[in-house]
Amino acid sequence: MGPSVILLVLALLLDLAVGDPPWLPHPTRVMGAGIGALEKLFWRPNASRGYLLAMGGMIVICIVGASWTITWGLLAVAGRINYWVEVLLAGWLLATTIAPRGLAGAALGIGQSLAAGDLLRARQQVGYIVGRDTANLSEGEVVRATVETVAENTSDGVIAPLFYFFLGGVPLAMAYRAVNTLDSMLGYKNERYLFFGRAAARLDDLANYLPARLTGIALCVAAALLGYGWRAWTIMLRDARRHPSPNSGFPEAAVAGALGVQLGGLNYYQGIPSRRPLIGEARQGLRKEHIWQAVYLMVGATVIAALAGGLILGLRGNWY
Repeated sequence: MGPSVILLVLALLLDLAVGDPPWLPHPTRVMGAGIGALEKLFWRPNASRGYLLAMGGMIVICIVGASWTITWGLLAVAGRINYWVEVLLAGWLLATTIAPRGLAGAALGIGQSLAAGDLLRARQQVGYIVGRDTANLSEGEVVRATVETVAENTSDGVIAPLFYFFLGGVPLAMAYRAVNTLDSMLGYKNERYLFFGRAAARLDDLANYLPARLTGIALCVAAALLGYGWRAWTIMLRDARRHPSPNSGFPEAAVAGALGVQLGGLNYYQGIPSRRPLIGEARQGLRKEHIWQAVYLMVGATVIAALAGGLILGLRGNWY
């Protein structure tokens, strides 16, 4: 077993055992602080469209470039100290780019609140992981929001960073995490960020193009292995492109097909209605059990991606 495979296993075990505790320094928080500082430096009210596009692009270059360079530099320095120091540091850094434990924990917490009949708490919990208004959601709408988030973040929070690790090692996985963080902070279609955040949003779309489709495939395979049949594949091929995002529709449609439910519909954002195209077939109503099933699909897709990536890593002897 080569060092890259050892590193992959180490990162998955670290995430499973520790996750992302708030007391542990996390690179994403550093990225977020850097993005916030650069936004304050470059943002100008009433600036021209060209200025906003250029400065938004400058932030993207700075944050993504710094994330790759600092990660590579830290590993290079650690390697000069000791081989195992490098391995442990690389394993921890890779673990910070993935979040299967955090995603499962957040979703299952909502499911447990619903199982206990505490809809108010479930609404509050789902409000931590989605951007839509949650104060008046029904139980079915809470389940829909949770399942959609698990599906989408199976790509963004698990498969995509692993894909970039397989492609270019820990520094590239960290660069991807920077891209995703930039989009989460700047990639909005509102007055402030329509132009200022355009580079971040477009780069995120590009970076997730292949991973989202591979995630959809992994979820379809996981669904078949878990006994849901191949309906996930049929629905993904039919409905994925209905989603307004060029990428999110693939994992969401795969999960909707596997569970036999319908996702999408009417959401509210700060009181403003936004209707999303329907994805999947409502063979059954959304129930709290579907949250657990979505998490099982996420875990299955993670295992499939790790096994496939392990075979790829076996052909490589290094991680950067």
